[in-house]
Amino acid sequence: MLNRTSVTEFLLLPVTDIQVLQPVLFVLFLAIYIVNVAGNGAILMVVTSDPRLHSPMYFFLGNLACIDICFSTVSLPKMLENFLSTHKAISFLGCISQLHFFHFMGSTEAMLLAVMGFDRFVAICKPLHYTLIMNHQVCIQMAVTVWIIGFFHALLHSVMTSRLNFCDSNQINHFFCDVKPLLKLACGNTELNWWLVNNVTGTIATGACFLTFLSYFYIIIYLFFKTHSCRMLRKALSTCASHFVVVVLFHVPGVFVYIHPASSSSMDQDQISALMYNGVTPVLNPLIYTLRNKEVKRALRRVISRSQ
Repeated sequence: MLNRTSVTEFLLLPVTDIQVLQPVLFVLFLAIYIVNVAGNGAILMVVTSDPRLHSPMYFFLGNLACIDICFSTVSLPKMLENFLSTHKAISFLGCISQLHFFHFMGSTEAMLLAVMGFDRFVAICKPLHYTLIMNHQVCIQMAVTVWIIGFFHALLHSVMTSRLNFCDSNQINHFFCDVKPLLKLACGNTELNWWLVNNVTGTIATGACFLTFLSYFYIIIYLFFKTHSCRMLRKALSTCASHFVVVVLFHVPGVFVYIHPASSSSMDQDQISALMYNGVTPVLNPLIYTLRNKEVKRALRRVISRSQ
């Protein structure tokens, strides 16, 4: 007979069991989180305050910066707390909330990157129709749509997971609350939950990834066969390359996590993948977009000069 329990809290695994590495990792991930919040916060401030950046590309970039701040905030502060704590616990409600906002931000970012890829496709391949296709109303509708889909996708997981019974152990094989580790602890019928993970989340992850790569594939083909100016080719490829780096670093680990079956070894790989798209990628976004973008750098200088 299974031991059904009314779980009030879960225990999270540390990122590493090596005690001497805990302070080092604490400092490392604290620095990553600070740079993430400061960098993405700066981008968000610049694209909202500078009229020269009120264009579709920077509108979506502002959305991406907001998501990246929220995405890391879902799990990194708790992970930092656990580096310094011996009792690495999270309440049941806190766990479900973390799961919800993790999938909310993650799926929204995946779809937003697809929208940003489409925006670059229209700007480069259909420049004469760009202002007509990507007008202000369309941009607002696209952004609102991906945020709404992301919210309800996450709500499916959080509601369905919260209704489960948990057996024997409350120790999650992860450093934060995610669906797959929680389903491994659940007793009873979890077929619908796994169906949601494999089909709904898998479709969002792979579909957004495919559409994003498709946009950049068409852009590359167009640039090589239609652009005769080497200067324009270099400029367009440079812009796309920075976007493409973000896409690869975010999508590849995310798709890997949600399309392969769960096992004890894959859970360890999932943790590494989660660190990549939840910690590393958000901090790289402001670096890539500011260091490779002259307009953003000029806007940052104007903001700094006005504040002095």
